[in-house]
This record gives sequence, C-alpha cells and structure tokens, in this order.
Amino acid sequence: MNDSIVTTRYWHRLEDGRLQCDLCPRHCHLQEGQRGLCYVRQRLDDEIKLVSYGRSSGFCIDPIEKKPLNHFLPGSSVLSFGTAGCNLACKFCQNWDMSKSREMDTLADAASPEQLALTAVQMNCASIAFTYNDPVIFLEYALDVAAACREQGVRSVAVTAGYIDPEPRAEFFAGVDAANVDLKAFTDSFYYKLCGAHLQPVLETLEYIRHETDTWLELTTLLIPGENDSEAELQAMTQWVVEHLGPDVPMHFTAFHPDWKMLEHRATPRETLARARRIAMANGVNYAYTGNVRDAHGGSTWCPGCGDRLIERDGYRIGEWGLDAAGACRTCRTPLPGRFDAAPGSAPLWPQRVRICS
Repeated sequence: MNDSIVTTRYWHRLEDGRLQCDLCPRHCHLQEGQRGLCYVRQRLDDEIKLVSYGRSSGFCIDPIEKKPLNHFLPGSSVLSFGTAGCNLACKFCQNWDMSKSREMDTLADAASPEQLALTAVQMNCASIAFTYNDPVIFLEYALDVAAACREQGVRSVAVTAGYIDPEPRAEFFAGVDAANVDLKAFTDSFYYKLCGAHLQPVLETLEYIRHETDTWLELTTLLIPGENDSEAELQAMTQWVVEHLGPDVPMHFTAFHPDWKMLEHRATPRETLARARRIAMANGVNYAYTGNVRDAHGGSTWCPGCGDRLIERDGYRIGEWGLDAAGACRTCRTPLPGRFDAAPGSAPLWPQRVRICS
C-alpha cells in the first residue's frame, strides 16, 4: 500500500458516473485516473483520493511574522511546509515552483503528523504552518498534523486563499489555531481573470472564520499595480472588512514582484502600500500593515487607544515591546486583539531549512 495515498470523503457520484469533488467551489468532475485542477486529489479505485499525504516540498523554520501573522505569538518560531499543487490558478503566484508543480518529485521530503509535531517541539517552534501552497487541497494531512501538534502543545497555522466549500470549511478551521487568508482583490473580475476563481466564496469563508470559529484571523492582499490597487477598490475592500469582520482583524498590504505569468508587470511602489494602509485606517481598520518591503513604521503595531507603539518591528526583528502580561497597552491598558505570550519569541530572522528523518 502507498502511504501517501488516502481516501477522502468530500465527493459524490454524478448520474453520468463521474465523481464530483466537493472540497472547493471548483467541483471538479473526474473520470477514473483523472486529477482535479489542484493536482493532488485524484479519482482512483472509484474514489477520490489525496495522493500527497505525508509528503512535502520541504520544511523550514521561519519567524511567524513571515506568514504574515503579527498578532499571533509575535517573534515566535514556526515550522513551515507545503506540498505541490493548488486549487487556484493565480497568474502572479509568488510560490509557483511549488503551487504550480505537476511533478510528484517536488514532494521529496516526507514526515508523519507525529514526526512533524515532535520536530516542532525539538526545534522550539510554537506553531506549525501549512503554507507555500494552499493547505485546503491537502486537508486530511493538514488536520492530522494539527491534531498531533495539539497533543504536544504546538499550535497550527493555515496560510490559505480560503477557497473551500462550507462542509469541509467547518472541519478545516475547527482544526487550526490561526489563519492568514489571502484576500487577493475585491472584484470578481480580478478573481476570474487572474485566479480562475470567484470572490464570493472567499468572503463567505472570511465571515465564517471570524464569526463561527475561535481561529485567529489576519488578512493579506498582494497589491499589483493597475490590477487591484485603485482608490475605489481599496475603499470598498477596507469598508467591507470593518463592516463584516470588525475593526480588529489585521490587514497586511504586501508588495508584488514580477513572477510566474506576470513578468511584464512592474513591482509595487512603496507609496502604494502606504496609501493602502492609510485608507484602511481611515475607514476604521485598527491594525494595518505593509509587507514585502522594509518599513519599520508600517510593520510595527500601534495602539489605537493612545497611539503608543506596542510592538516594534524592523523586518522580522522584534524591538520595543509595549504590552503588559495580559496583552494590553502598558500606557492606556487598551487590549491588543490576538494571541500573545508574556514576552516576544526569539525566532531566527531568516528561514532555516530542516530535514526530517523517517
């Protein structure tokens, strides 16, 4: 038996004999042997199976801020890994060598959920992150890892586009402690043209996480010049976030660099990120950040009550720490939403590759 192939349960049979995958809104219809667009879910033996269970494109220790998560155990180390494939088709993908891979040889590293949990403990990682490609497509593996981690006191983090159907969505986010969701734009035309997807399912996922789970939520938008960075779109997006998710969900506006199938586009100017941050805060977002650029002001956390700096960041380096033991501003006692230890962690500032021996 191949241990990397496991049966899944989010699918049903159509009248014409094809099997429909019910994991995400794509609803791929599969004949025997066919794979979904994600590449790692395949019809085999008249079932839809995950064919990448326990296999990874590599393991790294990162600072948690790299995910990016700024309100979840700041400064701590996170053990990061991904697999191959994705259920979106983003032309601007910054991790295309993994997410767009159609070679199982990409998955050169292997580890059981128990091995990953023990490695996180041994490496002093406070959490483990499913990242680089979307963990929705390897849901069964991700949830088994998350469960093994909880037994060891290790948290789990999902870095995801949030493109998932309601039933698996409930199971998935019940199993993870924090999520950074890519809100890639705020128009359906962007999602359809550049991602081969739709906006509404993502908005539904965001509202579900925020209001129906205990999962800590942060958002990231990669701003691409001329595509999703207009004044009108940023106004609409940030107003929606405040109205539907509340003012305390952190938003990260990050810089695009030309990659994959959008090499002709220019990189995002720093001023675009600063402008997006200003718009967000003017519309009531309490915690807005800039990313993929060196910006000590835009990367730091500021108290919305008194204006003091609560967490100083220079890149991934944590400096001044203005929180008390309860996670509130030392000056005005305004609570800072998130998950905090009494002091920041001491993660490495750059990724450290890890090999996990079977």
